[in-house]
Amino acid sequence: MSKIPTELKYAKSHEWVKKLPDGSVLIGITDHAQAALGDLVFVEVPKAGRKLAAGEASAVVESVKAASDVYAPIAGEVIEANPKLSDTPETLNTDPYESGWLWKLKPANPADVDALLDAAAYEKSLAD
Repeated sequence: MSKIPTELKYAKSHEWVKKLPDGSVLIGITDHAQAALGDLVFVEVPKAGRKLAAGEASAVVESVKAASDVYAPIAGEVIEANPKLSDTPETLNTDPYESGWLWKLKPANPADVDALLDAAAYEKSLAD
């Protein structure tokens, strides 16, 4: 069973969103997504300053099995990319919700975060 922290919001495409006190959000892939991909060997994240549309392919995670796009769950501007992932992509396998975040985003509309799935709805989407 995948870990699904209740304080996060989720997209059906297996990204999570964590609100930060300054109004920005962290975005990463879920435990379910990293488990399905297998051992990650390469991560490409969007650069700071890039404006993303909701649903836009924004990052790439590559495992020994396959490469997979990561989508922006909400629109906004990238503030920061996780610098550790280029050297240690396996962080996504071991700690997808804390040190394995992909990028930090300034939301175009902060209310968009609230429209995402809560943990229970995401868990139900996995069962569908």
